[in-house]
Amino acid sequence: MKDSKKLKKNRKKTIRAMMGLAGFLLLIFGIRLTQIMVFGTVNGQDLSEQAQNLYDRSSILSAQRGTIYDVGGNTLAMDATSYSLYAVLTDEWSEPEDPQYVVDKKNTAQVLSQYIDLTADEILERLNTQDASQVEFGTAGQDLTYAEMKAIDDQNLSGIMFNETPTRMYPNGVFASHLIGYAEYMEAGTAIDSRLTGQMGLELSMDGILKGTNGRKSYQSSSTNVELSGTGQVEEETTDGSDVYLTLDSRLQTYLESLMTEVYEKYEPTSMTVMLVEPETGEIVAASQRPTFNLETKEGIDDMWQNLLVEKAYEPGSTIKVLTVAAAIEEGVFDPDSFYDSSPVTMGDSTIADYNGIGWGVITELEGLSQSSNTLMIHLVKEMGYDVWESYIREFGLLQETGSGFASEASGSMNYDYEADKVTTGFGQGIYVTPYQMMQAFTAIANDGNMMKLQLVNRYEEDGTMQVVEPEVASSPISKETANKTLEYLQSVVYADTGTGAAYDLDGYTVSAKTGTAEVFNLETNTYEAGLTKYLYSVVGFVPSEDPQYVLYITAEQPKNLETTASDMMTKIYTPLLTRALEYNALGDSESVMTATVPDVSGLTVGEAQQNLSDASFVNVEVIGDGKKIVSQTPAVNEEVSVTQPIFLMSDDTNPTMPDFTGLNASASQALTSLLGIEVELEGEGVVVGQSIAVGEQVNNDKTIVLQLAES
Repeated sequence: MKDSKKLKKNRKKTIRAMMGLAGFLLLIFGIRLTQIMVFGTVNGQDLSEQAQNLYDRSSILSAQRGTIYDVGGNTLAMDATSYSLYAVLTDEWSEPEDPQYVVDKKNTAQVLSQYIDLTADEILERLNTQDASQVEFGTAGQDLTYAEMKAIDDQNLSGIMFNETPTRMYPNGVFASHLIGYAEYMEAGTAIDSRLTGQMGLELSMDGILKGTNGRKSYQSSSTNVELSGTGQVEEETTDGSDVYLTLDSRLQTYLESLMTEVYEKYEPTSMTVMLVEPETGEIVAASQRPTFNLETKEGIDDMWQNLLVEKAYEPGSTIKVLTVAAAIEEGVFDPDSFYDSSPVTMGDSTIADYNGIGWGVITELEGLSQSSNTLMIHLVKEMGYDVWESYIREFGLLQETGSGFASEASGSMNYDYEADKVTTGFGQGIYVTPYQMMQAFTAIANDGNMMKLQLVNRYEEDGTMQVVEPEVASSPISKETANKTLEYLQSVVYADTGTGAAYDLDGYTVSAKTGTAEVFNLETNTYEAGLTKYLYSVVGFVPSEDPQYVLYITAEQPKNLETTASDMMTKIYTPLLTRALEYNALGDSESVMTATVPDVSGLTVGEAQQNLSDASFVNVEVIGDGKKIVSQTPAVNEEVSVTQPIFLMSDDTNPTMPDFTGLNASASQALTSLLGIEVELEGEGVVVGQSIAVGEQVNNDKTIVLQLAES
């Protein structure tokens, strides 16, 4: 009984103690709560500040890189967006009713494997990464196009997200690729310095003008990282890059690319270069090379990184005789009516002959020029004096950088130690030059003796003002009289019975020209190679002779499939390109004359339609499908449109594939989708930078194509 009373007494004490402890804790909690409610602090820490910091965010405001245009304002390079794929694995950032993480990993892996270059098992392994809030998918999930991103996004996979990355769009694909170059997004040490950066060509040389400066914005976000309305504040303003306008004429550049592709595929030279220049200003109107690459896809870039126009020095052969003769005229040692002995010349251990091996006996110097006589050049160089000839080589800008601004520009070199070496430079052997140097030197012949610095940039914006790049005289190696005489004598190459360049005549124009056939030195055998398919062939044309509007210079090295004469190959570029350039020149300047009337080609064969459109000056024709005849077209018949605008022709193929909408405006895009018989949704304004159905995918009339547009 006593034990029972004692137990009850102890229990009461325990209860009182527990109640006292609870009361004390409640008092402490109340004081703490009062402190939080009244003062908003705990242990000296401002809780409201901590809460605000928890959801304070900042983001980079990307500057727009300057757009690159041709001389007439057609877009050549502009900003766009690429996408990188990632998966959220944690539920910390989600609301229960709206999961923003991968819920069904197995199904997600299976679906994603249909769109990226990873197997379902490889994707599932990444999704099962331990202690990771989110995962990426390596290169397989990077640089996705709008079409690829859209296709994945349409699967509505929870937790599958995309990061947007600035990228560069080149709507013309293969288009002066090594000259324009490309830019790509580069991560820097700090996010604000990460940007599109020029990697080659003009994108690299003018990166300082094109790049712009990124800005920064601060804002507050919700627990799910959504920006709260009205909280955004710009801390650092962006400065967009400046636009650049080139001297290239898209009409002629596009035409040149198509001509070069045909010749390159047919004759298979190891390399080709072509430059078309207005000699009065030095402006490069069109220029390209083979091998080349597609600026948009980068296809082919691994085959040739080198800009052959400025980076590769070569022995030019007989086209350098234009400069040798000009120097000789200036020095008074070339007389078209004087005679010389064209027999082989022995100098020390070397015997130098003309291409026929024996020469033509005693002939006039003008006849020697028309027949591209090497022994004439030996005679002229010796008459001038070796030091004088060397000074002309340098005055014409050879053996030195031209100031093109391109990276890795070659200066060239020459062997000038022995007498035999010195005389051979007069016919382009033992001297190494670049096409850029040669073309710049040729401008002196075509421009009254004034050699013009070659110019690729016509104008650019700086501080809101358009800066025009004025023509610049690099030097004046010869007089106006000498330049005119040189052009006159070079007519003999085309029109004399003995001339080597009869194939380079143009209907309606007087032409001055010079051909070249250079032996190529083989470093492995330490000898010069000879044979129809072993030479480096070249031609330079000045048109019209009496006042050249254009200088065209073409080189083609070791064409594997050449079976007749080099002129058969070269004229396939020379004749149509110069003819079209002269036609445009007769109509007016390249900035204003850019339209033509669309002819009706429905019912014609594909070849006939393409020829009709080419005759009408259209340079960008795309046939949809592999049919034999054209059934419909866009733009419409008799519509007046830019000659650079793509003309789409629907063939009678029953299974056509999706064309490339890149660069089309809204109305042109709608017309094309109408031609294809599919529905279209447009997102944004400007020109197309992305499409939801990939190029080359079979057209499905039940699918709607979504086109992403952006201002150029």
